[in-house]
Amino acid sequence: MLADLDSFLRDHAACERKASASAMSFVAHYPDRRELVRACIDLACEELEHFRQVHRRMDERGLRLGPDVRNAYMARLAREFREGSHAYFLDRLLTAGIAEARGCERFGLLGAALPEGELRDFYRALARTEVRHQEVYLDLARTYFAAEEIARRLERLLDVEAQIIGSLPVRAALY
Repeated sequence: MLADLDSFLRDHAACERKASASAMSFVAHYPDRRELVRACIDLACEELEHFRQVHRRMDERGLRLGPDVRNAYMARLAREFREGSHAYFLDRLLTAGIAEARGCERFGLLGAALPEGELRDFYRALARTEVRHQEVYLDLARTYFAAEEIARRLERLLDVEAQIIGSLPVRAALY
């Protein structure tokens, strides 16, 4: 990541923008679920602010946003969404939580590898935020689903995610 930080920043910006849109997609698809609507509006705003912060750092480096590209990691996780509104809803919540957990991991690694300074502090702070975002999605799953169902499905999705990560090329990207 450090060898091509510019590419990582472009990818990171795209991921933050998509995370905000994803949170708002939950609001649009499940407007009758008050807890979800409140949580996802807040989450969407926070992700959009992260997008703004990453864009500001890109701008300082003379970088421009890249074209929208489908994220292979997220696309392959989405293939695991089951049919049926109940199952689909749970799968979306859990994969969103998994993606946030992976973001936490990546930002933590980057924050540890960067030299002292503002960018290092930024990524360390983001790592802490991603933990909270992961918990938002898991808490929402716990609001609407039984613990045993969540545990079974999460275990399966994490197994699939490990296979996905193992098959993807190493590159300067969040996922």
